[in-house]
Amino acid sequence: MIRGGHIDVTVLGCFEVAENGDMANWDMRVGHKGPLVGGAMDLAACARQVWVIMEHNTRKGEPRLLKHCVLPLTAVRCVSRIYTDIAVVDVTPQGFLVREVLAGMSHEELQARTGAHLRFAPHCRALTAPPIAPTD
Repeated sequence: MIRGGHIDVTVLGCFEVAENGDMANWDMRVGHKGPLVGGAMDLAACARQVWVIMEHNTRKGEPRLLKHCVLPLTAVRCVSRIYTDIAVVDVTPQGFLVREVLAGMSHEELQARTGAHLRFAPHCRALTAPPIAPTD
């Protein structure tokens, strides 16, 4: 399914995303004895769209959206959209484009928490969660 190009969208967790869409979702520094990329490389390289879900900043407050990834890359130029705890950001040929931002957060505050230049969509709106479907 994956390598045959049958996956339209994949959603992956990530440590870092670069403004050109490069992604790093594994880190040998976290105690593993070797690279543990697993199927993420295949998903990132073969899905038609790659969406990333992540916290906008590390526990130390460092940005995860960067000009260039610092960690080893999982895949290059593959990410199309990023969902963080404070924003929804598209990756475009011109770099990061903010579609939604946490209500009450200014563009300047979001930029200060990001390691690359941000552009804001003309109709940038407050971050909203989709409605939860009722369960029967």
